[in-house]
Amino acid sequence: MGDDAAHQAQRMKRIDFHVHLNPLLYEFQHPWVTEWIRQTHPSGFDEFCEKYSDPGRFEELLAEQGVDCACVLAALNQLTAGLCTNERVRDFCRGRARLIPFCDVNPFVFTRPADELKRLVTEEGFRGLKLYPTYQQYFLNDSRMYPVYRTAQDLGIPVLIHTGSSVFRGTRLKYGDPLHLDDVAVDFPDLKIVMAHSGRPLWYDRAIFLSRLHKNVYMEISGLPPSKLLVYFPELGRNADKVIFGSDWPGMPHIKRNMDAVAALPLPPGAAEKILGGNAARVLGLDS
Repeated sequence: MGDDAAHQAQRMKRIDFHVHLNPLLYEFQHPWVTEWIRQTHPSGFDEFCEKYSDPGRFEELLAEQGVDCACVLAALNQLTAGLCTNERVRDFCRGRARLIPFCDVNPFVFTRPADELKRLVTEEGFRGLKLYPTYQQYFLNDSRMYPVYRTAQDLGIPVLIHTGSSVFRGTRLKYGDPLHLDDVAVDFPDLKIVMAHSGRPLWYDRAIFLSRLHKNVYMEISGLPPSKLLVYFPELGRNADKVIFGSDWPGMPHIKRNMDAVAALPLPPGAAEKILGGNAARVLGLDS
């Protein structure tokens, strides 16, 4: 395969940057979260959870949905949503070519979260970090998180950060304003920052501006209906190099439908391929 053909093949890879384990695999999940997910699966929810508790079957689902790789996220949100431990994500992803494990280092759980992040990456094989400021209640530019950002930058891993709203009890919107990431992007210019949900619904303008201002900041569009993307982001096509697809599965179960809807948007040639996988591959280091 020539260089151009190889580049095209890589560009066409489809990556879901935002996947959670199903509720059955959580140590516990608050009932308001489980019931919200259940509403997106009007029939056979218990059977669905049982089936996709098996990582092999989950990989088969991804293949059926046309997903080459998925980032699987730990979540240490004991007070607001539930607990999906780093160990559970590690074990689920181990030996699975399609699954890319992301850890969480809740600063209220770990005394030295930066040290824990380094251990999780270097000893446990995690390849990214997911942070939940609105769930765990700290500002994005909180000085306590700076050692974590420094460590992620030194390790070369991406940091996926929840921005914007959440429907779950106890979360606080003020911690999700992406404007606070301006400090982080300036202070850590080589840190790969990905804004989950792109500031929905109050701060879409800030999210796209920050992604255009800073070379190391990306938008991620999980939880946003593809039919509304050009309403929320009229300049989406011009910013296609900085946009990453995510589904938020299992709460948003129709991965292929959403990917195909993004591919059908009236975007410049090649833009959809970047959004659906090319940009994520670059951020994850899969394109080298």
